[in-house]
Amino acid sequence: MERARTRVGAAVFLMLILGRLGNALEVPLDPNILEGLPQPPTITQQSPKDYIIDPRENIVIHCEAKGKPHPSFSWTRNGTHFDIDHDPKVTMRPHSGTLVVDISGEKAETYEGIYQCTARNEHGAAVSNNIVIRQSRSPLWSKERNEPIRVQEGVSLVLQCRPPAGLPPPIIFWMDFNFQRLPQSSRVFQALNGDLYFSNVLKKDSRNDYICYARFPHTQTIQQKQPITLSVLNLDAINETVAALFNETDFFSDGSAEERKPTFLIPSGSSSSKMVLRGQVLELECITEGLPTPEVSWSKLSGEFPDNRTSILHFQKLLRIVNVSEADAGEYHCTAHNRLASVLHTIRVTVKAAPYWISTPRNLVLAPREKGLLICRASGTPKPTITWAMNGIPIENSPEDPNRKVEGDTIIFEEVQTGSSAVYQCNASNEYGYLLSNAFINVLSETPRVLTPANMVYQVIRNNHAFLDCSSFGSPIPKITWFKDSQSSTLEGDPYLLHENGTLEIYVAQALNSGQYTCVARNTLGIAENHVYLEVKEPTRILKQPEYKVSQRNRNVVFECKVKHDPTLIPTMTWLKDNGELPDDERFLVDSDSLTITDVTENDAGTYTCIMNTTLDQDSASAELTVVEATPTPAVIYEQPDPPTDLELTDLKPKSVQLTWIPGDEHNSPIHKFVIQYTDSLHQHGHWHNLTDVPGSKTTAFLKLSPYVHYTFRVLALNAVGLSNPSKPSHMYKTNPAAPDENPSGVEGFGTEHDNLMILWKPMSGLQANGPGLQYKVMWRQKDVDKDWTSVTVANVSKFMVSGMPTFTPYEVKVQAINDYGIGPEPAVVTGHSGEDLPLQAPDSVQVLVLNSTLAEVHWEPVPPKTVRGLLKGYKVYYWRERSLHKHNPHHVKQQVLTFSGNKSHGMLPGLQPYSLYLFNVRVYNSKGEGPASSTLQFETPEGVPGRPSFLRITNSNLDSLTLEWGPPNDHNGHLTGYTLKYQPVNSSNELGPMEELALPANKTSVTLPNLKYSTRYKFYFNAKTGQGAGPVITEEAVTIMDEAVPSRQVDIATQGWFIGLMCAIALLILILLIICFIKRNKGGKYPVKEKEDAHTDPEFQPMKEDDCTFGEYSDTEDHKPLKGSRTPSYRTVHRDNSDDSLVDYGGDGGDGQFNEDGSFIGQYSGNSSTRETAVGHEHSEAPSPVNTTAMNSFV
Repeated sequence: MERARTRVGAAVFLMLILGRLGNALEVPLDPNILEGLPQPPTITQQSPKDYIIDPRENIVIHCEAKGKPHPSFSWTRNGTHFDIDHDPKVTMRPHSGTLVVDISGEKAETYEGIYQCTARNEHGAAVSNNIVIRQSRSPLWSKERNEPIRVQEGVSLVLQCRPPAGLPPPIIFWMDFNFQRLPQSSRVFQALNGDLYFSNVLKKDSRNDYICYARFPHTQTIQQKQPITLSVLNLDAINETVAALFNETDFFSDGSAEERKPTFLIPSGSSSSKMVLRGQVLELECITEGLPTPEVSWSKLSGEFPDNRTSILHFQKLLRIVNVSEADAGEYHCTAHNRLASVLHTIRVTVKAAPYWISTPRNLVLAPREKGLLICRASGTPKPTITWAMNGIPIENSPEDPNRKVEGDTIIFEEVQTGSSAVYQCNASNEYGYLLSNAFINVLSETPRVLTPANMVYQVIRNNHAFLDCSSFGSPIPKITWFKDSQSSTLEGDPYLLHENGTLEIYVAQALNSGQYTCVARNTLGIAENHVYLEVKEPTRILKQPEYKVSQRNRNVVFECKVKHDPTLIPTMTWLKDNGELPDDERFLVDSDSLTITDVTENDAGTYTCIMNTTLDQDSASAELTVVEATPTPAVIYEQPDPPTDLELTDLKPKSVQLTWIPGDEHNSPIHKFVIQYTDSLHQHGHWHNLTDVPGSKTTAFLKLSPYVHYTFRVLALNAVGLSNPSKPSHMYKTNPAAPDENPSGVEGFGTEHDNLMILWKPMSGLQANGPGLQYKVMWRQKDVDKDWTSVTVANVSKFMVSGMPTFTPYEVKVQAINDYGIGPEPAVVTGHSGEDLPLQAPDSVQVLVLNSTLAEVHWEPVPPKTVRGLLKGYKVYYWRERSLHKHNPHHVKQQVLTFSGNKSHGMLPGLQPYSLYLFNVRVYNSKGEGPASSTLQFETPEGVPGRPSFLRITNSNLDSLTLEWGPPNDHNGHLTGYTLKYQPVNSSNELGPMEELALPANKTSVTLPNLKYSTRYKFYFNAKTGQGAGPVITEEAVTIMDEAVPSRQVDIATQGWFIGLMCAIALLILILLIICFIKRNKGGKYPVKEKEDAHTDPEFQPMKEDDCTFGEYSDTEDHKPLKGSRTPSYRTVHRDNSDDSLVDYGGDGGDGQFNEDGSFIGQYSGNSSTRETAVGHEHSEAPSPVNTTAMNSFV
């Protein structure tokens, strides 16, 4: 009973304390305030609790904190002090507690462990979470051999993946040899454990590339399991196998797999359980097997699934609920059914919870002898245990404080003392995790400060709420009071309401509430006040709303929207069409109080809304436009408008006037705009200038005028036909002279000689002068040296020369307009330079670095800026080739220049000649010209590869040899070490044969090549060499001659006209001969050659066909065969061969074969029989034709 009474008393006391601390002091975010306040440390950034690191990168453990003074940092590792000074691999970032571990040469696993950071200053110590450092791991797949799997069609099957355990766990997927994901369905499905499940296998599932891949996300590595081969056998195949083995005709009676009802593979049995933590993802999996493939559905016994957090995925086999709460606990039913049966599995889900915050402890800023509370409330399942620490030390081990009392999740402070500032840690933990929060007690004594900016102006529309801020800071918390104008009474009660944060609210603001308000912040240490102002404005109201309009096409429509608003507010008129922006069309003209639509079309119909906005309020009104067809009218005559009349000047002011007029007749074409022109009788009498133009719906224009002008105005009207004649001029309006309101433009300063400064400007017109006596005050001074301006006043000029100036010195110049009525505005300052002169000094420390035989790099010391005596444009390098280092090369000098812009100190000299002596110097140049040259230096380029030989020609071409002569390169580029000759034959198809290579000494200029093939074309490649390598190649071609009588340069007779004519004649004669033979054969005639063919039958003997120049049988009963034994002629030559047939062979011994007039070949039938039989008895590779086949093929 006593314990209960004590507990009730403590609760009442706690409620009283909470009631008194409703106005706990908040630390302002104003950096100017924070800068001067002491503050215990606060952790601002830290690494995650579970920190998985990449072993390939340095380890970075974050720990950042703020405080005043800035905190120092220390670390513990596995509960003991971690001395980073004794580990050279570990460094701490400056002004930070972040650790960087260099793991180069070290194993990352060496630094695994539990780390905790402490940030400490003289007011306390804050600690980070326990940061568990673990190295990511992607172990290799264990070596294994997967035996082929053979199963009967229709059975269920599981292909196991079983990846190696990694950190974090890998992501599993199945693919084939082509890296394509294996198709999944309600029948074939990958489970959460990575295995591939088949509810029933089909013949099409047979394949040899079921490959399981594991992707380790942290290291982005992928590993694969050995491929699995699956063979699915149907019952027919099994029967055939059994019959072959056991002589059984039908081992299985039915050829199809037997159907079966569903059963559960995952989870097994009829029920299971699942535990999930609050806030995590609940995944319930239901994998079944059966034939036909079962369908899966989900339900919850005690309610519906949460709509926005539930998804059913993977062909209904996976139920996923994200951000789990305690309400998701209960029984979940997975139902699988096919046409044979339906089965049910119950999953009982329990939800546990790691600790989560209900109320985190908040920092307290207290004044001495004030009270306060730190409240740390957390929940979880099971209920978490709350423990406290002070400055990182368990509170039971901390120094005793009689003003501090711990009551479970609350620490009560009574009458805190100066110096009792500290950081307190609240730890809420259960078996599933922990929470750690730092909160400090900062004991301060501070006089009041008002943080609201002084003299702020608050504007509010009449009859609305008004809020006047008075944000303050002080310790103890200041009390706020308000006063108005010079009144001495505080503002309390109706119509005022004072909020706890010091804001003063006026329920319904009226004009009499406008004025100055003073807020006073007061505590025991002092007082502060601030003044703000309230302005109550009149509301914005639309007085004349737009009206409903019905308009014919091509007419003009005007919507008016006249508004009343507070005169001190700037209004903005916005028009909308159908609640959207107006079309981007020039026919829509928006004025200050109207909207005009010209040439209305059907698309313009709709609702138009005018909105008048101010910075404080707005008002709007709408009207509808209906567009109808135009009434037919007689033919209309369109003309340009009549000129406006009755020009009148009103609202006369020194620099403005209002011009009004009456429009003339439009002549059936609406006026688009009015053009307003003026003439100046004082400066340019009789010359009219365009001043402005206004829309055709306006008859008034507000004109801005210039001083000292005698204005006369006229107006012209413009429609689609053209401009009207000008109106009669208005009365003259003279504006008074005034001081110039602008200065000359285009001011610049530059030098024309080395000792002067020319100041130029664009002269002002009489209209710009604003009055008589226009002059120019020209002013200049040396930049960054002179304080006072030197000036001179000139008239009727646009430039002024200042002499006796130092060379190329920066000057500030400006030109100001002056007339008899005053001076113009302060002119803009322009920087210019006095004249330039040639540079005085040559570059020093000139050096050269030869990079290779054709490139050198020149370095120099830039000249002092003062010696440039102008704008530095750059440097020029003059260089020339003095001579070659080779005695045989000629001496020639050709100077070259390379320019390097800007303040460079080096440059490249490209395109140099190897093995040469070069001279060069460097000069600086400016806009005036070049300075003196540096001393001339020389450098030598090393050897390079030689140039191409000067010539290569073929002499003494014989049957099997050729002689080549050449000249040495014009550019040796070094000492020649020899020549390289390569050559290779080229056949008639331009195909290259094997390459031969000869190395020749440098002192030779010719070589003879023996043992070449006769009548063969050769290609030669020839180049010279130095110690740096071979130079470019020169090529040549030549042909060995046929025999002694044929010249070395042969002619391809196949391209000669006489040869082509001869071949055509022979072909024609043969064609005639074949036609005669065919006629004689049809008449029954018989030739001796026919008898010979009968006596010596050759299966390959075929007479010629007319269409393709091959030979066919004389008998129609024989198959046609292609001609054999044809030969290809040598390239570009026709030569005799003893083995070739000749036309002479068919004409007898004398070779006098000839043709009859009918085209028959006499020699074939009149010669001796032995010759004919010899011709017939040639080997089978030769066709028994009286015509040389080689020549015939050449003809074809």
